Amino acid sequence: MSVLAGVRAAIIDLDGTMLDTIPDFHVAINAMRDELGLAPITQRQIALMVGKGSENLIRSVLSLDWDAERVEAAFAAAMQSYQRNYLAINGHHSTLFPDVIAGLEALKAQGLRLACVTNKPIAFTTPLLQLKGLAPFFEVVYGGDSLPRKKPDPLPLQTVCADFGLRPAQVVAIGDSSNDAQAARAAGCPVLTVPYGYNHGESIHDTDSDGIVGTLLEAASLIRSHHTNS
Repeated sequence: MSVLAGVRAAIIDLDGTMLDTIPDFHVAINAMRDELGLAPITQRQIALMVGKGSENLIRSVLSLDWDAERVEAAFAAAMQSYQRNYLAINGHHSTLFPDVIAGLEALKAQGLRLACVTNKPIAFTTPLLQLKGLAPFFEVVYGGDSLPRKKPDPLPLQTVCADFGLRPAQVVAIGDSSNDAQAARAAGCPVLTVPYGYNHGESIHDTDSDGIVGTLLEAASLIRSHHTNS
């Protein structure tokens, strides 16, 4: 995997990569659904919808019960309800995946610069990173509404490369879904994927990446081994 030999920075996804946030989504979405007179749904249903931004998530959730016309009519009120409920519990039910902190420490110890790029709105992202002790690791953080386009568009990754003054080949993306892999491929970045995230209910083994790593710590070890051998 010589594509990792020149890596000098990493762009790391949030939901499904560093944090299991489905329990937060579950609480906020069902509170929203209750306000709209809809029955609760399961965490499994929500996991299939997460990863493409809040707008897509809320439309998908409403589409379980309503046709497209009614979804659009209720969308603004539903989004307002969801955001209010999510901010009230943001991070209270989510948990770190194994070896996330150790992995971030190992990446930093190698001198890699770190950015967090997520499709979660920045108003949710910033306090969540603070609450979970992740914020100090990242020089740059972009949410799904920080830039004109979100993943799988390459713009957020290209922007980080420009921020760091590095070529895309020097910046590895690490994520749990096809959104991360597609954005990385389009940006020209190498990409590693983790197998424990959400990925819209699809197998990560079907995603085009440069390798699957069990944890962020394993990703750090892999990158270090290629630096050592280069």
